[in-house]
Amino acid sequence: MVDGPADGVATLTLNRPEKRNALSHDLMAELIAALRGVTAPVVVVEGAGPCLSAGHDLSEMTGRSLAFYQELFTVCTELMETIQSIPQPVIAKVHGFATAAGCQLVAACDLAVAAEGTWFATPGVKIGLFCSTPMVEVSRAVGRKRAMEMLLTGTPIDTATAAEWGLINRAVPADELDAAVTELAEKIAASSPLVLGLGKQAFYRQIDLDKRQAYDLTKAVMTMNAMTGDAQEGICAFLEKRSPTWKGE
Repeated sequence: MVDGPADGVATLTLNRPEKRNALSHDLMAELIAALRGVTAPVVVVEGAGPCLSAGHDLSEMTGRSLAFYQELFTVCTELMETIQSIPQPVIAKVHGFATAAGCQLVAACDLAVAAEGTWFATPGVKIGLFCSTPMVEVSRAVGRKRAMEMLLTGTPIDTATAAEWGLINRAVPADELDAAVTELAEKIAASSPLVLGLGKQAFYRQIDLDKRQAYDLTKAVMTMNAMTGDAQEGICAFLEKRSPTWKGE
């Protein structure tokens, strides 16, 4: 599942192409462990085969106990929360399609780049299993009315719509996807990993606060950030017109 890190970027590959990278309980647990074990400053999540992910593995979801379903959706929630709680920025590299929990995965990642022709959907309503946990991330990415349209109809959206709605950052030609993701990841990896982690954590802590609380939080974070060695190094390097040397402190 893990490639690299190369050039400061770790790639986590969902490798169940024969199952359209369905997010089984075991695959999600493995991905959580891989995310928590990453030491590179940037993470890319991609899928092997024809797509990123078709969502939950429906073959393990028939005739199971209440405890199994509770555990399955708990692990899924833990995966999405892990993506946003680790200090490294996580980029979804999307091709083919991302549906249901696969769409949730895209929405949970900090950034997402998709190949043109990719489509996204939360189609659970069509099989009698409303995409209730996917809606948490998707609604926060695209807004209420757009999320409700996806959830209530199950109709896929294309890459242009996904970019316009904010589900992904951008769509690029399929043959440019690798280069576009690499370029984005390397731009991020050039910054201090310590500062990236501070900023990412602060972003998710402030995003649902009211403005006064958000400023109270972020001014404390920025004060702490200014006291770090990397901030002082970065400021001095800018003033001295040289490249900074990050030490992670």
